[in-house]
Amino acid sequence: MDRPLVSIVVAIYKSERFLDKLITSIIEQTYSNLDIILVDDGSPDNSGAVCDRYAKKDNRIRVIHKPNGGTCDARNKGIEQANGEYLVIIDGDDWLAPDYIEYLLDLIQRPGVNMSMTDSVFTSRDLVQNDGDSIIELTSEEAIAEIIYPWFPIGPWNKMYSMKSLKEAGITFSTKWSGEGLYYSTMAAQAAGKVAMGHRRIYYYRLDNENSGLTHYNVDMGINALENIRLIKDSLTIRTPVTLNACDWHIWKNYGYTLFLIIATGQEKKYSELYRDCIKNIRRLMPTVLLGSAMKPKTKVKMLIQSLFPVWWATQSVKKEEEARKQDRVAKKEVC
Repeated sequence: MDRPLVSIVVAIYKSERFLDKLITSIIEQTYSNLDIILVDDGSPDNSGAVCDRYAKKDNRIRVIHKPNGGTCDARNKGIEQANGEYLVIIDGDDWLAPDYIEYLLDLIQRPGVNMSMTDSVFTSRDLVQNDGDSIIELTSEEAIAEIIYPWFPIGPWNKMYSMKSLKEAGITFSTKWSGEGLYYSTMAAQAAGKVAMGHRRIYYYRLDNENSGLTHYNVDMGINALENIRLIKDSLTIRTPVTLNACDWHIWKNYGYTLFLIIATGQEKKYSELYRDCIKNIRRLMPTVLLGSAMKPKTKVKMLIQSLFPVWWATQSVKKEEEARKQDRVAKKEVC
């Protein structure tokens, strides 16, 4: 039976209180032929010491200690040291189902497949497994559109990659943070030839980490995300109506996201020019994305309302997110 080495790269920063759960979920995987690389990105807490403690117990673990350079730099440093035939990338505050590696490896070893993924994940707001499983194989064009719209979580962490495919295409995380996972996943799908996708939830994505960008709003997140989706569109070699329409939709979406961040942080005056630019482009791009995108009619109605009333829509979205965070705080003990 083929038991290839799988590299797991984890970028870690201010993750001390999450690491026991995360690292334990890695070392207790049902698939054991692992190359585990923990990258301490200059974390000011005891994250590095926790990683070193586990490395002493398990010889599959290597720890890289480096000055803080951000998530993208930490991931790149880890990938450079990876020895596996396949690669997975994990966030430092999440954790894995026991069959995470086994499931994705089974998918990626299908003939002609160089990338595998799942279309949904557990979150700290939703810990219920999907009913049943279904597996499909996508062309690169189909996978690119699935990722960019996105029809499922866009991060790099619910996916497995062929290391050979990544190296031949020269794919790295050398982009700005926020939208970097979308870029990496899209470029990997473009180089993959075929992508196998399952429906089983095998990754636990934490929504209640007070140190993450998800919970600390920053307008730069929106600015960088806009830059990265434009970079994706410019970098596509599979340039078809399917992939380009997906990019146009995501560009429109990110103008709405950036407006959301400006309002959420109360910085309408500081970013007054960007604020107006977002409103203008949400409305200007609407006819194109309404006609060209693959969204369902019900979603297109919502898109039209958002375009007509972008500030109201963003304000309501901020309120909804605050309510969701309250629920996170109530349920926090269940997922720590």
